[in-house]
Amino acid sequence: MTAPKRYMVTSALPYANGPLHIGHIAGAMLPADIYVRHLRSAGEDVAFVCGSDEHGAAITLRAKKEGVTPKDIVDQYHELMKKTFAEFGIEFDIYDRTSSPEHHKNAQDFFLTLLEKGSFEVKTEEQYFDHEAQQFLADRYITGTCPKCGHDHAYGDQCENCGSALSPTDLIDPRSVLSGSKPELKETSLWYLPMGDHEDWLRDYIENGQFEGKSQHEVKEWKKHVIGQCKSWIDSGLQSRAMTRDLDWGVPVPVEGADGKVLYVWLDAPIGYITATQKWAKEHGKNWEDYWKSEDSHLVHFIGKDNIVFHCLIFPILLREHGDYVLPYNVPANEFMNLEGDKISTSRNWAVWLHEYLEEFPGKQDELRYVLASIMPEQKDSEFTWNDYKDRVNNELADILGNFINRAVVLTHKYYDGAVPAAGELLPQDEEMLQTIAATPEKVAKLIRGYRFREAQLEAMNLARAGNKYLTEEEPWKKIKEDPERVKTIMNICVQVAANLPYVLHPFLPNTSAKIASALGLNHLEWNEAGKSLLEPGTSIEKTPILFTKVDDELVSAQVAKLEEAKAASQERELEPVKANVPFEQFAGLDIRIAEILDAEPIKKTKKLLKLTIRTGVDERTVVSGIAEHYKPEEIIGKKVCVLLNLEPRKIKGVESQGMVLMAENAAGELSFVTAEKGAEPGDGVA
Repeated sequence: MTAPKRYMVTSALPYANGPLHIGHIAGAMLPADIYVRHLRSAGEDVAFVCGSDEHGAAITLRAKKEGVTPKDIVDQYHELMKKTFAEFGIEFDIYDRTSSPEHHKNAQDFFLTLLEKGSFEVKTEEQYFDHEAQQFLADRYITGTCPKCGHDHAYGDQCENCGSALSPTDLIDPRSVLSGSKPELKETSLWYLPMGDHEDWLRDYIENGQFEGKSQHEVKEWKKHVIGQCKSWIDSGLQSRAMTRDLDWGVPVPVEGADGKVLYVWLDAPIGYITATQKWAKEHGKNWEDYWKSEDSHLVHFIGKDNIVFHCLIFPILLREHGDYVLPYNVPANEFMNLEGDKISTSRNWAVWLHEYLEEFPGKQDELRYVLASIMPEQKDSEFTWNDYKDRVNNELADILGNFINRAVVLTHKYYDGAVPAAGELLPQDEEMLQTIAATPEKVAKLIRGYRFREAQLEAMNLARAGNKYLTEEEPWKKIKEDPERVKTIMNICVQVAANLPYVLHPFLPNTSAKIASALGLNHLEWNEAGKSLLEPGTSIEKTPILFTKVDDELVSAQVAKLEEAKAASQERELEPVKANVPFEQFAGLDIRIAEILDAEPIKKTKKLLKLTIRTGVDERTVVSGIAEHYKPEEIIGKKVCVLLNLEPRKIKGVESQGMVLMAENAAGELSFVTAEKGAEPGDGVA
């Protein structure tokens, strides 16, 4: 595939229902920013857009909880996120919002084009309706048990535990998020996207990088878990998905008789990328279509793994159906970042909030960028801890990078009054150091363009490591009296290492690189200049400020204590409302009994599921339970637990589950068995 003339880069639109945390940054924002900074320094034509996703269930749920309007919520958090991104240094060309009039019109026009082309089918079907709230329930307004993994907090569109795409009617024991009651099915008409009609070309696009005989991307460049997830959905058979919703907040469906209906947020939101590009292009005298419709443009989406289906399958279908748009060249989705041994949770306030970090650590943006890039969850989930933050800042940024720059500059001032000395005869170790300088930019560039940002940052830092090693081994402070000519060569090479570091580190540490470049008199950090001897003999360099201050144990303890306080406070949570009353006869129909766990074993290729063999007093049966992260199999054998026996059997990961073990869940998301006292035996009823 020929090199592109331009790049269209997007970061996933964050929901405007809360502040940003480090999971957002490590997942979709920082990798995109590193990628774009490198491309720009290499002279590439790049458009980098993002914005607030201001529609969807998450917004309205937050508004209902706080007793305000959805607009109040999005206005508050859009401004906070925009300000936070700017202060942290994520350099979008534009940070837009999907509630703008321009976007509403754009999304409606996009929908009408697809409607005219026959891309949708109208279905009158039964949808869940909450009689207490008197409204139809969008998929995110419904929770229940996932039929595929048994997770009991799956949503009506997706299980965030196993990643399976769902429909509301797939859920076991569905309940309304609004009232807690069991919803009922009621007829409504919606516009559906028949995704099954697109399976053949999507498979060719995902597996072979082809579309209508044209190469769209290099398959080997896509992450395996992205391709694997897409193939799994296609192989399972793509189901039609509603592109409209019965809601009062969102982009109104522009069709007569569609009052009370809005566009599905996953049709509306990605069009937000296009709207943002159009606004940016108009303001800067550009043609937006060059970035979205030209075959020599590469469209790259940076997202988290929970958004793969939308960016790799649904959005490409919409783009193809509309016509003329390029399809994504790559969707380098990251996995999730955990925090101090637990999942990041906004509801439990278990997060490092970016705006709070900026307030508590002024001027320390690069430190957090460096740590997050070092542990970026590119292929698997990773974990942020404050101890690791301390160690990386102290041992790597301060002791390696900061120490080398300081020594190189200080010694140049001490021996030569800040003027770069001329190099003399080169010894093998000098040649080796110069070869390392020359090779580093290409290595870093190749890794960045291959979306391997952890390795790229490591390779860039290796130049500082090599410089430190060279300086330490050459010991100019010992040779200055006995061989001053040799010291000139040593210090010239050290200064050249220092001068190259801001070039290769700029995508990762922009503020630090700017400080180094300023002290050394380097004005433009253009990538193709790196790898050379950049400072001529006689060039005067300034002293650099202290680049990094060390993090102490007290600071780490304070941040961990802050998290623990947040966890404790979240346990004093507002409980879900009591569910709607049910007739006694309906309750009496539940057959809940004591059962003994006879055997337990993990279910292959899952993290959450255990296959339990239980003795119920009337028989032995198999139950699948999502408790593997809370109990080891050997710990629970012999336990007497409560089981719902007359639940309709379901196949979960190929195993038929013949009941449900009852569990209690606390505010921290920890599960525990519901057990009986006073010698209850298998078969005893629970009344």
